[in-house]
Amino acid sequence: MARELAISVYLFVFRLLFRLFQWFPQRKKTVFIASFGDNILYTLQELRKQTDDPVVILKTSQCKVDFEDTTATILHFQPINLLQWIQSIYHIASADKIFVDNYFGFLAVTDFKANVLCVQLWHAAGAIKQFGLKDPSIVHRTQRAYERFQKVYQRFTHVVVGSEKMAAIFRESFGLSNEKILRSGIPRSDLFYDTKTQQRIQQTLRNRYPVIGQKKVILYAPTYRDHELNQVNIALDIEKMYQHLHQDYVLFLRLHPAVKQEFHNQYDSFVYDVSDITDVNHLLLVTDILITDYSSIPFEFALLERPMIFFAYDLDDYEQQRGFSEAYETLVPGPVVNNTDDIVDVIEHGIFDIQLVKEFANQWNQYNKGNASRTLINTLYKEEEQYQAVDQN
Repeated sequence: MARELAISVYLFVFRLLFRLFQWFPQRKKTVFIASFGDNILYTLQELRKQTDDPVVILKTSQCKVDFEDTTATILHFQPINLLQWIQSIYHIASADKIFVDNYFGFLAVTDFKANVLCVQLWHAAGAIKQFGLKDPSIVHRTQRAYERFQKVYQRFTHVVVGSEKMAAIFRESFGLSNEKILRSGIPRSDLFYDTKTQQRIQQTLRNRYPVIGQKKVILYAPTYRDHELNQVNIALDIEKMYQHLHQDYVLFLRLHPAVKQEFHNQYDSFVYDVSDITDVNHLLLVTDILITDYSSIPFEFALLERPMIFFAYDLDDYEQQRGFSEAYETLVPGPVVNNTDDIVDVIEHGIFDIQLVKEFANQWNQYNKGNASRTLINTLYKEEEQYQAVDQN
């Protein structure tokens, strides 16, 4: 009840300010609302190649991406920064193009003008767990909340996808028509086709971690679980990994900031905390074996055709709480294990099927061919020109 009351108050104030600012002249400008930021960064870089239109980036507290485009106006989009929050609402109300990369509840009260494009650059290239209207937790929310979710999803004029599999999931999860699906590919996937940029990133990481190239890199990147707040330890048995693998491998850990892990001195040459590297795709370029669970990382890592292990130690509980888009064991392209002993066994004996990884990559990266950012911008600007021609006639 308290949660719904707080949301209602927030949206009431937001609606008032939004409607006030809609009286101001609409400008030809693009507003990016960044929660994750990586897809937005690639889209912004391509946009800058094609237009000098004003750009405003509204960063939530979750966004860790540093946008290097100094010509963009960057604002902190949270009520605690009251002035910038109000300025953000003005830009949302007066722009003709809005890009978002997550669920934003305020969209439920934004009655955009007919010519406004609202583009969803979803932060995941594929879906293992359910979300949106298919999220099992939605049954515990009120009818009012459910209707709010629907309003948010109906604001999207376009939802960007990298495959038909993801298009089908979006249609169900957001309750969208097929006409709103934009099959341009996921912007950040362009990195996996850009050899020069990959080499630059790999060299930067080698300078920071000289062990890369000397030993093989195992990256452990688990999904953040809500109950892990203030948790000290992770499920992976670091000591056992060290005993069996430290001669030939190093272990990179990319953990959520809420998960704190203390490392003992004996692991200094084996364990590296890389959680401060914001773009996980950069880490994937130097990763030889990925260990994850229910995250969306495998969808793009598969493009590198390298082995993966799925450490699903809490599979039954997670499935009950979050649900999966399809049967987990048949969806993921690698061995499913529930303890560190099995992880070590898989690595030591090379129990991987790379052909399965290739098939997985083809399914989920159907439209990710290295030109996703350019296709996205070209498509949207072509549509805009068509709209303007109709208005003039």
